Amino acid sequence: MMDGRKERELSAEMIDGGTERELSATIAQLVQRLKGSHLHSQLERRAKDCLHQPEIKLESLKEDVRHFLRVSGWEKKLHNAVYREMHVQPPLSLLPTPPEHRKEPLLYMRSAQASWERRVLKSLSSMSSELGVPLARKRPAAEQKELANKWNEMSTDEPDLSQFRPVYAPKDFLEVLIGLRNPNHDHSEQVSTRSHWGLIQLPLSVRDVVQMREMYSELGLTSGQLGIDDEANLHPDVFESQHVEVGKKVVLDQDSAAAQQYSRQGCPMGLRADLWALILNATNQAQDMMHYEQLKAGVIQHDMLVDNLIYKDVKLTASNDDYYFVFEDFLYQVLMCFSRDTAILEHFMYNSASPPRSFIQGKGQEECAVVYPPNGVIPFHGFSMYVAPLCFLYNSPSELYSVFREMYVRYFFRLHSVSSSPSGIVSLCLQFERLLQAHLPQLFYHLRQIGAQPLRIAFRWMVRAFSGYLSTDQLLLLWDRLLAYDSLEILAVLAAAVFAFRSDNLMEVTSLASAE
Repeated sequence: MMDGRKERELSAEMIDGGTERELSATIAQLVQRLKGSHLHSQLERRAKDCLHQPEIKLESLKEDVRHFLRVSGWEKKLHNAVYREMHVQPPLSLLPTPPEHRKEPLLYMRSAQASWERRVLKSLSSMSSELGVPLARKRPAAEQKELANKWNEMSTDEPDLSQFRPVYAPKDFLEVLIGLRNPNHDHSEQVSTRSHWGLIQLPLSVRDVVQMREMYSELGLTSGQLGIDDEANLHPDVFESQHVEVGKKVVLDQDSAAAQQYSRQGCPMGLRADLWALILNATNQAQDMMHYEQLKAGVIQHDMLVDNLIYKDVKLTASNDDYYFVFEDFLYQVLMCFSRDTAILEHFMYNSASPPRSFIQGKGQEECAVVYPPNGVIPFHGFSMYVAPLCFLYNSPSELYSVFREMYVRYFFRLHSVSSSPSGIVSLCLQFERLLQAHLPQLFYHLRQIGAQPLRIAFRWMVRAFSGYLSTDQLLLLWDRLLAYDSLEILAVLAAAVFAFRSDNLMEVTSLASAE
């Protein structure tokens, strides 16, 4: 028999060994991912170039090259690239894990997502058949020339979109989430009545208020917050001027991790664009501009059915918004380029969704099936509102595109796919309902009794990350925190807070319409 001390020592050694193996595997995975990147080739080129410098000595070659890369800023760029990879990609498991488990560990979630995808693709295919509009076609030379000439004034074009309809709206997606059930969970067992008040009936773990206060400690009332002067300990002008000065140093230092930490108290308006791009490691270098131009060429050469859905969505949402109508041309450009960007397909490695496949020609033959649209994302009603607020920050289309693409593959995709992720829309809905039930049970019960389930009102806010529901200055302050905490949880908290703020009025309503 082993004594207790030896047992503990052996356990500690096993844990340390496991941690070391996990760290080694993570490093190997990061190196593998970065090897094929543009940054890797740039680093190699710089390292070779510096060999001609007189200060590089043969006897200390390794240290001298490292020193050169550090002082010339390339080491910082590598740090930022590693930081991005660690935030975007899921943590590596030491155990052999099937690819579908890395996408989504719960089978019933994967099944629900696959079923939803089939339904959406069927809707798109039916529209193509009914209207006689092909999914994709090459534009005639004259049409290509015309589009190239009016690329910056696409909003002046008024195509007949009356026959086109959004493939789905958020309320359709909500019905899918309401119907989700874990087949292994016994719904008949005696549980508290309160747990049955909400629409989401799933045994997922979400943070309660105590855990969230710990997680989001910088949002406490004792900390200064940009955009909220009255709760700060310091005089608002003093806090703001100090915060701006620190922000300038963070931007100058070009460190993604520092920018993310700094943004927890909000980003100053003049620094926000630089800070967001830095957090996301979204660059606007020559290769990014070239990539954008290639996507633009793809739009000009080929017409796609989803282009009409993009036109329709922009016309129905952003064009009718007092804040965003002026950005109509930018929205068309960015969203049409986005639909052609096959680099987006990478995010399906950690997204519970899978890219839809359809037949451009040779219908029914599996070898003729292609990913459609090329980026694997079918736009839905309100999709353009993910881009619209960013137009206030970036006036270069390629930079706007680069930032939006990063925002999408990190955050926005989670708002329209079925998953058990803590930042996924299912968890956000559950968190919203639990917060409201725990802190405003009377209000929740009243709204439920009159047929105005709170989630039916709040869902559209969360699925669009409040874009179009908050004034732009408030929305950008909210998105500061999404990026700073690398989580969408705060959307559920804000949704519950809106109900708390309006609770007196809501206690007097008698229908869903009046509650809205």
